[in-house]
Amino acid sequence: MAWILLGCAIVSEVLATTALKLSDGFAHKGWAVLVVIGYVASFVLLSQALKLQMPVGVAYAVWAGIGTAAVAAIGTLFLDESMNLAKAGGILLIIGGVVLINLTGSH
Repeated sequence: MAWILLGCAIVSEVLATTALKLSDGFAHKGWAVLVVIGYVASFVLLSQALKLQMPVGVAYAVWAGIGTAAVAAIGTLFLDESMNLAKAGGILLIIGGVVLINLTGSH
């Protein structure tokens, strides 16, 4: 159940971060509302995953790593942001770090 909550927290955070870009500095109120709702939901869901005894280091690494990679992919695919070899390599390093943390058996 903790992993499901963490997955939902990641989805909420990615949606909120994408909406943050689309809000144009909170000029578009509809997107701004989605930003606030998404971030609040993300932190509530993350806190519930931690409450179920998920280690904080694992939870945060997965939440931040997958969120970062997903936002970078969304930016490239849908928001006309650039992707180059260095950025792609950095994203792969983030994902590799998350995998390594999870393979250490700390959960």
